Amino acid sequence: MPEAADSHPDLHRDLHRDPRLADYANLRDVELRKSLEAEHGLFIAEGEKVIRRAVAAGYPVRSVLLTRRWADSLADLLDGLGDRVHVVEDREMEEIAGFPVHRGALAAMDRKPLPTVAETLRGGPRRVLVLEDLVDHGNVGAIFRCAAALGVHAVILSPRCADPLYRRAVKVSMGAVFAIPYARMTNWYDGLAELREAGFLTLALTPDQGATPIDTAGTADRVALLLGSEGDGLSSHWLHEADQPVCIPMSSAAMSLGVDSLNVVAAAAIACHGLMRGVLVTGTGDTLG
Repeated sequence: MPEAADSHPDLHRDLHRDPRLADYANLRDVELRKSLEAEHGLFIAEGEKVIRRAVAAGYPVRSVLLTRRWADSLADLLDGLGDRVHVVEDREMEEIAGFPVHRGALAAMDRKPLPTVAETLRGGPRRVLVLEDLVDHGNVGAIFRCAAALGVHAVILSPRCADPLYRRAVKVSMGAVFAIPYARMTNWYDGLAELREAGFLTLALTPDQGATPIDTAGTADRVALLLGSEGDGLSSHWLHEADQPVCIPMSSAAMSLGVDSLNVVAAAAIACHGLMRGVLVTGTGDTLG
């Protein structure tokens, strides 16, 4: 049975100074959290479904912080964690985290070693999404959810992309970040070379309507779709380096009114659907062309 906060009087005196709760402090301070999580090799899973998916994916639990009403529903996961489980009141949860935690449960998880790009590509993925410099954690989480739902086999991140295991990215993805392999490039300038060497056709998504419509683009056994940042899209360097620019055809009527593009998450969903054209993913993870 998890321990309640009232069994630890010191929790009430100064929640922010309690070393057992340090992993959960100031969750909305992005720069502080990035530094703290990198230093300690951890991330935060929020809500029962996400916590369960993280555990199922093999991430070790450092500790759990939850309100009383969630203790029973998570009892099977909490069993054996002993004094690493902290049950607090709603107001205390808000004080510790710095905002109302509506899902009532947080878990600090240890990260697993991240594979290299070469290791990720070596596993045989045929359809890969490559993100260049997306900095919004919510967008990255939503794109991972799209990629996982539509059967994309792996995601490759440029060095400056937001962290998929940052709390908001994990939350928005509903744990999809645990369901799809990913890796981070160490070299942006030559980052596409590894894809080419692994036999990938690289398609660069652009709003330019003069590019090839994505649903008529060339196919190959291995295809990588490049998506650019929220503001400027793909860099001119990656556009030039890619094998073929592709676009999502826009309504001419909408374009005449100045609506000439989609936001990056909507574009990613449509593009991932197009990327999977001709690929059937079976329940065992095998692929058939």
